[in-house]
Amino acid sequence: MSKAETTAKDLLALVDKRGLSHVKLGVADADGILRGKYMSRDKFASALENGFGFCDVVLGWDSNDQLYDNVSLTGWHTAYPDAAVRVLPETARDLPLEGEMLFVLGEFAGRAEEVCPRGTLRRVLDRASGMGFKVKSAVEFEFFLFEETPHSVRDKRYAGLTPMTPGFFGYSVLRSGVHAEFYAELLKLCADMRMPIEGLHTETGPGVLEAAIEVSDALEAADRAVLFKTFTKVLAQRRGLMATFMARWSKDWPGQSGHIHVSLQSDDGGSVFHEEGRAHAMSDAMRWFVGGQQHLMPDLLAMVSPTVNSYTRLIPGFWAPTDATWGVENRTCALRVIPGSPKSQRVEYRVAAADINPYVALAAAIGSGLWGIENRIEPDSAIEGNAYALRHAPERALPRSLGEAAARFAASAPAKELFGEAFVEHWAATRDWEQREFNKAITDWELERYFEII
Repeated sequence: MSKAETTAKDLLALVDKRGLSHVKLGVADADGILRGKYMSRDKFASALENGFGFCDVVLGWDSNDQLYDNVSLTGWHTAYPDAAVRVLPETARDLPLEGEMLFVLGEFAGRAEEVCPRGTLRRVLDRASGMGFKVKSAVEFEFFLFEETPHSVRDKRYAGLTPMTPGFFGYSVLRSGVHAEFYAELLKLCADMRMPIEGLHTETGPGVLEAAIEVSDALEAADRAVLFKTFTKVLAQRRGLMATFMARWSKDWPGQSGHIHVSLQSDDGGSVFHEEGRAHAMSDAMRWFVGGQQHLMPDLLAMVSPTVNSYTRLIPGFWAPTDATWGVENRTCALRVIPGSPKSQRVEYRVAAADINPYVALAAAIGSGLWGIENRIEPDSAIEGNAYALRHAPERALPRSLGEAAARFAASAPAKELFGEAFVEHWAATRDWEQREFNKAITDWELERYFEII
C-alpha cells in the first residue's frame, strides 16, 4: 500500500474491498510505545471523519502502566476522561503478519495535542516549513536478539539469557547466512509495511543487529521508526526470539544506538546544507544548524535519552558521546557531520540510543538545529581525533542522569519556546517520575557489593 493511496475515502473503500470487520489502530505514548485497539468497520468509518475518544491514561502512565503522580494534564484529579484522537489515513499500512489486516496511526487532538509526541514533532516541522525548509530524516537502530520468550526472561529474572548468536562477529556474512530466513522475513515485513530497510547487518556483540531505515520526510521517518521497533519485536516473538531496544542491556557490551540522520531541503528540493567551495561543503545554514544542536543538547537531553538506562550508555570508549561535541566524519562525537553530494550531505545525531521515542527525539534534533539557524549560533571548532581524550568546556557537558536532565529541561527557556510550556512541563514531569521510580529500586550490583561486607 502506498501513501498516495490512503485518503480517508480510499482507505474505507479498501477496508470494504477486503471485507475487514475490524481495523487495527495505534497511538504512541510518551515512551514511544504503541497503544491501540481493533476497531469495528463502522466505528472506524466514523473515526475517520470525526476522530474518536481514547482514555487519556495513556498520557498519564509510564511504560509499566503505573500512574504518574506529578502531571497536570490527567490523573485522578481529572478522573481520566477520553482524549480526542484524530485518525491519520496517510499512515495506513498493510499488516501482513495478520493476513489482510490494516494498521493505522493516530495522534492526540484537543488539549492533549500539546503533549502528544507526534503532534510535538509536527509542530517543529511546521516551524521548519515556515522557514522555507523541508526536513529529511532517517533512523538506524541497533537491537539484540535472544532465544527467549516473555515468560523465560521473567523466570530467569533477566539474567543468564541466551543470545541468538554468540561472540562478536560484526558485519558477519557467516551469521547472516546461517540466519538468512529471519533476515529475509524482517526485510520483507519492513518493505510490506512501508518502512524499507536500506541496510541490515550484524554489529559487534552476541545477537546484535543494526538496521538502517531508508530516508524520508521527517514525520514519515518517525512513523517508520516507531513501527519498526514494535513490529520487529512482534516478528521476533512469533519466531521464538525476543528483541530488546534498551540503550544498554549488559555492562559487558556497548549500548544500542538509535542514530538520527537529518538534512534540510529548500522548497524547490535543493540542499540547504551543501555549498561548494566551503569547508566540508558546509553552508552557513548547516553550520548554524549544528551550532544549535550542540548548544541545546545538554538542555534537551531528556528528550533524547529518556530512560534511566540511557545514561549507562554515555560513557567514554563505548561508541557513545559524553559531551556535546561535533566533528566531520568523527564517530567519537555527539554530532557527526557527513559531507557529500547535495543529496547526501547531512548531520548524524549520535547521542540518541535505541530506547528513544522517535517523535520526541526527532523533535529535539531538528528543533534545536532550526533554533540555531534562527539565532545564527556558531558551533565550537570541530573535534579532530578522539573526543573522549580531550577536555571540553563545562557548558558542553551532558547531564549524567535522567533526573539531572529532566531538571535542566524543565528550566530551559529555548525548550519552552520550541516545544511549548505544556509539553516541557509534562515531559519533564514524566522523566522525573521515571527517575524516582528507579530510586526506589535495590539493584543486583548493590546486593552483591554491600550485602555481606558492609
